Amino acid sequence: MTTSTHDIAVRVRTLATLLRRREYKLATAESCTGGLVAGALTALAGSSAWFDRGWVTYSNAAKSEALGVDSSLIADQGAVSEAVAAAMAGGARATANVDLALAVTGIAGPDGGSPEKPVGTVCFGWATPAGLHTETQHFTGDRQSIREQSVAYALAGLIALLMDESG
Repeated sequence: MTTSTHDIAVRVRTLATLLRRREYKLATAESCTGGLVAGALTALAGSSAWFDRGWVTYSNAAKSEALGVDSSLIADQGAVSEAVAAAMAGGARATANVDLALAVTGIAGPDGGSPEKPVGTVCFGWATPAGLHTETQHFTGDRQSIREQSVAYALAGLIALLMDESG
């Protein structure tokens, strides 16, 4: 799958409309995307009306220290897991005191994969007023492509949750 800058920008504009309509604030917690989600969000003029802050928690220690992710959860489940993605999203939402948070943690490659979690495995967490939602996706391509696909998917997932919320 190829994800273009245009595709991501369209998703950001759609998300911005939904967030403004609901007067929601958003925070992000990123690992493998290294701030690309926050960068895409803040590329849109006026994003300060709905984007509060973002964390790049690349190390396990950062996930624990900045977002309150239990280090035993990381040890038991691995940093790339839906449980950790949920904890990152929940921690970001609580710490920032915002309506919504999204989290991304994965293996962008080219190294770091395993038979259980190959390169391209990315876990997503979304914290909303309705609760925590998680998904795992497996992307293909080079490091940058996996990261861009992850950004697009994180945004699409939040858009879908907001659309479901509105019925």
